[in-house]
Amino acid sequence: MARPRQISKIQSPPRVKGFMPLGHYTQEPERIVMLHLEEYEAIRLLDYEHLSQEEASGFMQVSRPTLTRIYERARFKIASALTEGRQVIIEGGTAIFEGRWFACLACRSKFNDPVGKGAECCPLCGSNQYERVKG
Repeated sequence: MARPRQISKIQSPPRVKGFMPLGHYTQEPERIVMLHLEEYEAIRLLDYEHLSQEEASGFMQVSRPTLTRIYERARFKIASALTEGRQVIIEGGTAIFEGRWFACLACRSKFNDPVGKGAECCPLCGSNQYERVKG
């Protein structure tokens, strides 16, 4: 019996929900690559933030070998999506967000509540119409 996956800590939700290929040679739309939130975070920390695997694993609160496996899965998924012209959706996985995150229904921005008191309004547009982002 396999062990349950370790829960990874994510700093913030991604700014986008996914990516779609353009052009004549793309595959049919039902062929989708699902990039999990912890895979997105591994790519962000290692490739975008240029952290070492040791630093990134500490930040995500997983072991370094676990981070390596997550990162390899993410790289394979992105490479197959680029090579085969497939859509990438970023969602799911076994991750929790650092702090409480909300999505504004008016301007679609995402903002957090690190203290945990509850958000009063969107810091960008001032709207009080928002929902909690689950993670």
